[in-house]
Amino acid sequence: MSVQTLPQEGSCRCSRVRFSVSEAPVITMACHCTGCQKMTSSAFSLSALFPASAFTVTQGCPMTGGLHGANRHYMCPHCMSWLFTRPHGIDEFVNVRATLLDNASGYVPFMETWTSEKLPWATTPAVESFAQLPEPQDFPRLMQAYAVFSAR
Repeated sequence: MSVQTLPQEGSCRCSRVRFSVSEAPVITMACHCTGCQKMTSSAFSLSALFPASAFTVTQGCPMTGGLHGANRHYMCPHCMSWLFTRPHGIDEFVNVRATLLDNASGYVPFMETWTSEKLPWATTPAVESFAQLPEPQDFPRLMQAYAVFSAR
């Protein structure tokens, strides 16, 4: 991924909810879990993990949708686009749906998760693959490897 000009803006499909990221992501990913398949009506979801301090909703008011438990998915109340997730237990990060960024072309998935549930024909260029989720102790290594990957 090439370095992009920051801040970068994004929005839902109808543009009633807009957001901004002011730092580069710490990792990009594709999730193949059946939940993401159903939420996106696609083979996988694409996302970029940003520090929470670098993410701001700049217009509109997202509502909780999808998961309503410990992990919280946020959606546009009008068009119902799935915007971002606040993962349980890691409040310092926000997982943004990368394709909603106004210029999403550079957000190539570095890792893919839940390959145990992936559709057999679905492929990504991910460098790292996990049958489920990486272990918490794997993230420092993954983020360091992503920093090298994204600098290319």
